[in-house]
Amino acid sequence: MKRGVARSAGVVSAAIALSRITGLVREMLMARLFGAGQIYDAFLLAFRIPNLTRDLLAEGALSSAFIPAFTRQLTRDRREAEELANLVGTAIILGVGTMCLLGILLSPQLVALLAPGFKQVPGKAELAVTLTRIMFPFLLLVALAAQAMGVLNATGRFGVPALASAWFNVGSVAVGLGVGYTLGRALGIDLIVSMSVGVVAGGMLQLGWQLPSLWRAGFPFRPRWNPQHPELRRVLALMGPAILGGAAVQINVMVNTNFASSITDASGQVMDGPVSWLGYAFRFLQLPLGLFGVAIASATLPAISRSAGLGRMEEFRETLAHSLRMVLLLTIPSSVGLAVLGSSMIATVYQWGRFKPHDTEQTALALTGYAVGLAGYAAIKVLAPAFYALNDARTPMLVSAFSIFVNWGAAFSLVRYAGLGHAGLALATSVVALAGAASLAALLHVKAGGIGGYPLAAATAKIVAASAVMGAAAMASSRAVHVWLGGSRAAPLADVAVSVPLAVVVFVAMCRMLRVPEVAALEQRSVLNFLKRCFPI
Repeated sequence: MKRGVARSAGVVSAAIALSRITGLVREMLMARLFGAGQIYDAFLLAFRIPNLTRDLLAEGALSSAFIPAFTRQLTRDRREAEELANLVGTAIILGVGTMCLLGILLSPQLVALLAPGFKQVPGKAELAVTLTRIMFPFLLLVALAAQAMGVLNATGRFGVPALASAWFNVGSVAVGLGVGYTLGRALGIDLIVSMSVGVVAGGMLQLGWQLPSLWRAGFPFRPRWNPQHPELRRVLALMGPAILGGAAVQINVMVNTNFASSITDASGQVMDGPVSWLGYAFRFLQLPLGLFGVAIASATLPAISRSAGLGRMEEFRETLAHSLRMVLLLTIPSSVGLAVLGSSMIATVYQWGRFKPHDTEQTALALTGYAVGLAGYAAIKVLAPAFYALNDARTPMLVSAFSIFVNWGAAFSLVRYAGLGHAGLALATSVVALAGAASLAALLHVKAGGIGGYPLAAATAKIVAASAVMGAAAMASSRAVHVWLGGSRAAPLADVAVSVPLAVVVFVAMCRMLRVPEVAALEQRSVLNFLKRCFPI
């Protein structure tokens, strides 16, 4: 079972790597075209409003509630599994479609709620409302894409859904630039508006990319509606608490955006940039989070759902503990690397066109704050769905609800009292992630009768030690490169090219010396084998 999870995680990780790379290219273009200021602040907020449900639907409530139920049906009766998939798809179209219509109508109120500081900058709130209305249909598209991903993952097809986000990135940029430089110029439409149209087109491509695999797997969509169906009611019953728990996460996002939109400079004027700096920094964090946290969680959930459904709790515990150790092995050194080398990475990727050195500095500060909680973010991706596999949606909901108070207190203290500005908001998010992961791990340890115990703690200690040595080596290398090249434009790129490989070598060597078993397991899975399994049809 553990080997199957590792193999599936490798497939997802390889596919997500391409997705995250195309995402970075997309962000590079946005940084070059719009920089970090009024226009991109408005775009990010407008994109965030419908996209707030991406985690909730794609990697949260829908997947966590749907996959265990669908997996159970699939092991019993394939026709019943197909019926459930159609019922859930129809419910998404009706429910989320209604939300889209309401969102378009209420866009002015949503913008005012999320970013009241925008009103103090002429035209900023109005632009955000226009872009929000254009992009709201993306919400329905990503929800349907999330359900398609759940069906494919449950049937053992991981590469195609993991690549869906890459198609979103490619489609959004291609359509946005294509419309902007052709029809947009002819009609006098701003380029940022065209990029918003591209987001919707990218969502269509993200869904469309998965449909052929769904048909080949034997699950073509046919509208079905039976609100009395017992499995549909079970999915909805699990989704209720999950949505409430996910809503807590979105409330935290709203609180942080509210703080960010109102951050002032030394003269007391509302600043342009904090929302953008946080957005650019979080994009960097999404690379290791997607490669390791989301990939391992996507592969783990179907496996532990089968184990729980068959009553094999020892197998459930072993699979979950192995997945957690893998997550920590990959994310703890990543967080150290982002904190130490973040400035050079950001300068290499973003510092072109309208993205200035000051933006690099401020984005790096935010990235350091986010990096502190990377292991927590990724662990939650694995831990929270484990409760749903055990038919417990209440516990993750309560932990998420408690996070609202933790987040507000941390954000208020770090921004208003400590004066850390947008970096304080990133650090507050990390505090919430670490506290949430620790709470879920402790509660699941009790509920499942253990999830690793001493072996997990020992592995974590070894990984932290190896990461500390790696961080020291990377810091020394980074300083040497910058001293050697001075203020050269090539210095950040050279730093990344030299220090990142060095950090990897040092970390692997330290893990071997400390005998971390998961390192040997990773080395047995070559990149070539990952790529061969990326496109199971």
